[in-house]
Amino acid sequence: MVAPYGLSVVSATDLDLDEPEETGATFEENAALKATVAARATGLPALADDSGLAVDRLDGAPGIHSARWAGPDKDFEMAMARVEEQLRVVGAIRPEDRRAKFVATLCLALPDGATANFRGEVAGTLVFPPRGDNGFGYDPIFMPDGYEKTFGELGPAIKAQLSHRSRAFARFSAAVLAP
Repeated sequence: MVAPYGLSVVSATDLDLDEPEETGATFEENAALKATVAARATGLPALADDSGLAVDRLDGAPGIHSARWAGPDKDFEMAMARVEEQLRVVGAIRPEDRRAKFVATLCLALPDGATANFRGEVAGTLVFPPRGDNGFGYDPIFMPDGYEKTFGELGPAIKAQLSHRSRAFARFSAAVLAP
């Protein structure tokens, strides 16, 4: 995403930085925590994200715990089954009861401690059984509004235009990278 702006990117992994524990209560807090740790450790501006699936009838769960619902082995088939089961428990069987959104927050942190957050969301409906092999995580159960296919079925070009990450990045680039 940053290539068109002529920026070079070095990942935290490339710099051998440990990923801090995500102790925040919001996507914004977790993104800021990761970006701030990286900026302070390197003396460079750092961009980090936090993202997840927020299901309306589950009071926003799994939310900031989206990856944790998949367990240590990142078993998203298990996580999607858990979402479906939790929706059954609360009686959310009809499509209109299975509203959800993907959320992504990017945080730009400067070495002096200054931060700025940029949030992107995409609303949709959860469908079961999971459909499609494109993408990752909860993509096979998330059908964005206005589409009849899940993120798991949509091609990468369409998903890149619609995604919560691309929307967060658009806000970031408009505020920070635009001339």
